[in-house]
Amino acid sequence: MTATTNSPGAECRPMDSPTFAAGKSTFLQELGAELAFIQDTSGQYLSFYWQDAKDYSLTQEQVVRLPLKDSFCPIALEIYLEQIQRVVELKTPQRCIHAFGYQGQSFPFELVISPILQAGSKATTVLVMGHLLPQESVQSAIDSLVPISLDPNQKLLTKIARKIRRTLDLDTIWLETVTSLGKALQVSRCIICSYKPGHPKVKVEAEYCQEPFQSILGRQLELEAESELKQALLSSEPVLVEEVISNNFQQQSVLVVSTSYQDEPNGVISLQQCDRHRQWSEAEIELVRELAQQVSTAIAHATLYKELELAREDAEKASRYKSEFLASTTHELRTPLNGIIGSLKLILDEVVDDPEEQTEFIDVAHKSALHLLEIINDILDIAKIEAGKMSLELDQVKLEGLMDAVDRFTRNQAQQKNLSLNFELPATRDDIIVFGNYQRLLQVLLNLVGNAIKFTHEGGVTISVEVQKTKIKLKEQEFPGVVKVRVADTGIGVSLEQQEKLFQSFSQVDGSSTRKYGGTGLGLTISQKLIETMGGVVSFYSMGEGLGSTVTFSVPLYQEPLLIAQSED
Repeated sequence: MTATTNSPGAECRPMDSPTFAAGKSTFLQELGAELAFIQDTSGQYLSFYWQDAKDYSLTQEQVVRLPLKDSFCPIALEIYLEQIQRVVELKTPQRCIHAFGYQGQSFPFELVISPILQAGSKATTVLVMGHLLPQESVQSAIDSLVPISLDPNQKLLTKIARKIRRTLDLDTIWLETVTSLGKALQVSRCIICSYKPGHPKVKVEAEYCQEPFQSILGRQLELEAESELKQALLSSEPVLVEEVISNNFQQQSVLVVSTSYQDEPNGVISLQQCDRHRQWSEAEIELVRELAQQVSTAIAHATLYKELELAREDAEKASRYKSEFLASTTHELRTPLNGIIGSLKLILDEVVDDPEEQTEFIDVAHKSALHLLEIINDILDIAKIEAGKMSLELDQVKLEGLMDAVDRFTRNQAQQKNLSLNFELPATRDDIIVFGNYQRLLQVLLNLVGNAIKFTHEGGVTISVEVQKTKIKLKEQEFPGVVKVRVADTGIGVSLEQQEKLFQSFSQVDGSSTRKYGGTGLGLTISQKLIETMGGVVSFYSMGEGLGSTVTFSVPLYQEPLLIAQSED
């Protein structure tokens, strides 16, 4: 249905005049509908008639020219305005159901929205007519509703859109889209690809494919090689090719349209005819374009939902790790505290009279206090890292002096377990100087070497150094290479399944092992964060339980040393 406004009398009266509004109201009443009104594309009423308006003390003045939300307003306002916009753009009537709200009451109407065509076949307003539905018959009316449209594909569009809006599962949305489109338009193949802005490839996430044509589900497609896909993503307009000159997947004709949300492309739909050349009709192009708009929003919402679900799972996992960590750390704190309290109590109660024995108990208390301090420092460090307050002053550090300090602090610990402790540094004419923080590098090395000794019962630990001449940049400063430090042991190793937990904050690979060997389980996490702050990377390798472990980290090389082997050559 269309309505025209080419009456000379109507043209000479201002649109805002009371005479115009009254005349329009009389015209609407004469249409014989329960509800009739004219609106612009913003939803503002230009005239209004409802035969039951007086029963609810609703007058035309309370509706016309007022903001839609302050008057007789559709409850699903955003969807309603989108429908008006679609009717105006397509210049095609549509039949729908919408509930209007007024003074806390809901009124479901079955409506017919028609464009009002003006000079040049443009439409900027719509005529809406409808009748009130009993509440109990609303759902059956929705299920049987068929849009009144010049385009026969509108019923199909409504059906597909309704299906994809019922789910937040991304895979279901993709599959429903390609299956419905592929069957409806009887194409040889219909695919939908996910896209991340700036990426050179798209992935085929779902596919409808007829035999005997090959499936391309799951493939990564190069945008440079698939010009139609690239063009659709760049232009945001449908791309149709009725005779494909060169093709990779047997297609002879293609219709491609991108999906985008908030002007950002997030996918692309491609319909392909492989058995013949095909001319795409305007109705088919418009159907695919409109469906792409529906799919775009569905993809965005489903993606956001998936991200929120992952974030929730990560938060729950982190909370669980923190609870487990707290239980373990409470045990770790209690052990040295008991050692301190017990030793001092024996001395204070004068249970120990021998001065030499008293000295031994004082030494036990001292060592327990140092162990307690080490645990507390670990907790404070990880708290600073988690809060983003860990900052380091970086300067030149001589590697040989650093290794000498590690040797002094750990040699006795290794000898007590009859383990070998080897340091392997490259032979150089001058010092190997790295760029970092001395105290924190020493902390990392002591942690890694201490862990290696702790978890090794036979064999030994080897600390080796390799100079790699690969230029890197850190804090707008260029360095000639990196120094890679490797700490390898012949200890108990770590299973492949447990290795992913090693660098997680508040996580321990095995609570029972940690209690057996002592410690908070934070050392590797702290070491990783410290090395990353100094521009390096930490890696862990183990072939499995009982097969030893290797931890490596890199740190920027401040100046390139002269290797002895190179000078002699």
